[in-house]
Amino acid sequence: MRSLQPGAHLSQSILQKPVTSLRGVGEKMASRLADIGIQSLEDLLFHFPYRYQDRTRVTPIAGLRDQLDALVEGEVRAAAVTSGRRRSLLVKVEDSTGLLTLRFFHFRQAQVSQFRQGAVVQAFGTPRRVGGGIDMIHPEYRLGEGTSLVEAALTPIYPTVSGMGQSTWRKLCRQALSILENNPPVDLLHDIIEDRITLAAAIAFLHNPPPNAELSQIRDGNHPAQLRLAQEELIAHQLTVQGVRDSERRHKAPSIPPASSMAEQFLKSLPFTPTAAQDRVAQELATDMAKNLPMLRLVQGDVGSGKTLVAARAALDTIGAGYQVAFMAPTELLAEQHHANLSAWFEPLGQPVAWLSGRTKGKARAGVLEELASGRVPIVVGTHALFQDDVEFKNLGLIVVDEQHRFGVHQRLSLADKGSGEMHPHQLALTATPIPRSLAMVAYGDLDCSVIDELPPGRQPVTTTLIDHNRRDAVIRRVGAACEEGRQAYWVCTAIEESDTLDIEAAEATRDRLIEALPNIRIGLVHGRLTPAEKAATMAQFKEGQLQLLVATTVIEVGVDVPNASLMIIDNAERLGLAQLHQLRGRVGRGAIDSHCLLMFRQPISDTAQRRLQVLQESQDGFVVAEADLAIRGPGELLGTRQTGMAEFRIASLPEHESLLIEAQAIAVHLYQHHPQKSHELMQRWAGTRADFARV
Repeated sequence: MRSLQPGAHLSQSILQKPVTSLRGVGEKMASRLADIGIQSLEDLLFHFPYRYQDRTRVTPIAGLRDQLDALVEGEVRAAAVTSGRRRSLLVKVEDSTGLLTLRFFHFRQAQVSQFRQGAVVQAFGTPRRVGGGIDMIHPEYRLGEGTSLVEAALTPIYPTVSGMGQSTWRKLCRQALSILENNPPVDLLHDIIEDRITLAAAIAFLHNPPPNAELSQIRDGNHPAQLRLAQEELIAHQLTVQGVRDSERRHKAPSIPPASSMAEQFLKSLPFTPTAAQDRVAQELATDMAKNLPMLRLVQGDVGSGKTLVAARAALDTIGAGYQVAFMAPTELLAEQHHANLSAWFEPLGQPVAWLSGRTKGKARAGVLEELASGRVPIVVGTHALFQDDVEFKNLGLIVVDEQHRFGVHQRLSLADKGSGEMHPHQLALTATPIPRSLAMVAYGDLDCSVIDELPPGRQPVTTTLIDHNRRDAVIRRVGAACEEGRQAYWVCTAIEESDTLDIEAAEATRDRLIEALPNIRIGLVHGRLTPAEKAATMAQFKEGQLQLLVATTVIEVGVDVPNASLMIIDNAERLGLAQLHQLRGRVGRGAIDSHCLLMFRQPISDTAQRRLQVLQESQDGFVVAEADLAIRGPGELLGTRQTGMAEFRIASLPEHESLLIEAQAIAVHLYQHHPQKSHELMQRWAGTRADFARV
């Protein structure tokens, strides 16, 4: 191994100076910076721009890309104030390649007269392709031949906090960069990552790209500076994940013998035979749980693949060995569904299933807590309430967390702390949101993964159709006809009440309109503001066929199983993400009837939204949908930031840097095992105090 670079120790000490050593940073600003983990000069240097504005050149209107900031120049062809749902100033700007609309919702009358026909205007903003045209909403602009918005270099845009504008960030980073010139940070990977751009050069480039930098290369994450820093960040992340896993593996867990008599009895009582995929995954769980180390396993399975059945088998083995089970779900509706299913399965076996949510109060709550602490109840189903401090178990042996992506790592680990003494329970996470392999390595790197890649016999493919909102009346007639033929349908809306700012057909208003249009159809309503009892009663009526049409918000996204429901209408489908749309579609196709999903969208629709809907129309494979979702939205939006216990990556991006992941994982394992001090420094550099969640 090489020795450190000359001067590295001195540089490190200089870069560890507090940010208050910079001009303009007083106690108030230092406090704001500390809130996001920036305390030293090195912390500031590793706070990178998340995007760049290219004001170095004028882009022809025909060359504009959707949602990509650009500077345009043209002549005003027309300007007018329009009245409609929202009063607007519309300015038509034309160059030799095309036509652009500048749209202002807030404007003064003086501005209207400024945009006289023939005037030269430069505008900088975010273009949106809407229908057949291009809009810029509230762009920055200048009028006249002698003025210009063109700048000499790319303009960095930093993640920020309240009270700190972009100009402040640029001033601070310029000061830090001047110190960096003669004081490079310690390159912790210089003996591993060779023949690439130096760490200091990579940092300097990303804070201050030169005018000739290729913005498209930066945008795609392919610049050598980005690749160098992305690899270090991924290594640091994998070290943190390795720490979580190693920390849990230091504990003992109860050894659970497989194939308990209760589990065997349960399987014999089923009116169907589990699939080969369910049996395979159940065996993987049983093998893990037979060991004295905590099982840490994620089970992925598409909508309706039977994950709950696999979890139930593991739970019965656990109960048969004399231990308790905690089964946690993110919403009351989903938890209630699990409670109903598990009660129907377990109570005939003499195993009561307790219920605990945030709404469980007073004597009812005290009773459940006492039964769990005494061990009289073998299994409890609930929501976030399960990991509250006053919830104690006598001998917790297994934790099952459904829809794991709705929770954070620290929440799952806090449940693990409820094991008795030094014993930690086995941990099983379930998700019906298929996760691309690269994202699973990042978000669930501390877990082993199993996949139920087979649907039960009899599941019907769902035909998916895109339909314009203008054909709403025809859709209503189709729903009515389906219900009159004895089938059931869902109508999903994206808001509870009418909104003045969003053009959404809200659930309550939709229910009222459908009652008026379909007077002979029994229609129910479910949304998140109903009490659990109200939701449960309506869902029971729908499941029993007393209701033919269920109008609902996205609370029915998971856990709802009505085999007779064969038609799904998703209103304003363009507003939902791919994973959510796929989950909603999975509510139909659960019986032997041909099933259909209508994605009803409203014009104008963005290119991104159109791509999402087309992906759903073309594929029913959850993993294909998930890969497309990752490519369209990125991991931050796809899973949220709670999975890793860290903020979103600063430089690394998926799927763009997927090729770096395998090498990063191997390097992280080597460093973790042989270079603990270097590992610690890397984690602190990239995660700071947020690495503490790893318990290392």
